[in-house]
Amino acid sequence: MKIEPGDLKAVMERDPAIIDKNDAIKYHTGLRAVSMYRKSHELWLKGEYERARKLNFKAHKITGCDIHPGATIGKGFFIDHATGVVIGETAIIGDDVTIYQGVTLGGVSFNKGKRHPTVGNRVVFGANATVLGDINIGDDVRVGAGSVVLKNVPPNCTVVGVPGKIIIKDGVKHDPLRHNDLPDYIGDRMSQMEAEIQQLCSIVLELRTSSSKDIETSDNSVPEKSTKKE
Repeated sequence: MKIEPGDLKAVMERDPAIIDKNDAIKYHTGLRAVSMYRKSHELWLKGEYERARKLNFKAHKITGCDIHPGATIGKGFFIDHATGVVIGETAIIGDDVTIYQGVTLGGVSFNKGKRHPTVGNRVVFGANATVLGDINIGDDVRVGAGSVVLKNVPPNCTVVGVPGKIIIKDGVKHDPLRHNDLPDYIGDRMSQMEAEIQQLCSIVLELRTSSSKDIETSDNSVPEKSTKKE
């Protein structure tokens, strides 16, 4: 099995669990999946579709990762824990992209032609992230674990949630492997709503207190009826 130097380098740099190059070459399922994909893609481009699909099938059985031979993937591609990764036929992926387990780059159409995502350079997909359709994911984007992305994402953004929400990071650079260090969009919104509810409760309490005082004042100002007989 031929291993691209850039792919091996990516494993050595991005997987702290690897002991050495020999360990990576023999036992890293992500590296094996990528290497088998590259061979199947080479066969696909030559029109040897049967051999390409056979190798793709074998890679899926061995690694649990299903990368269609027709997909186009750049250099320095890193898959950590290959299990459950699915990359569709018309997907286009740039350089130095990182994918964690369970990620899907899928299609939403039965038509032939372009129906899978186009991914820029240095993009990180957290575990179980799903990106669907012929959409564009810009350079240096981070997609949070478990997120579902259905629309284009501009460069230098973080996407979290279902459906994915874009969180602009104002150009601040982050460690690209810290895909767990993401804004809590839903949590932040819930906190904001809780603060608003507390504010409304305070206003209602003030209104009730004010209303009670007005009623009490009104009662005290009513003159007593005379009990004397004319």
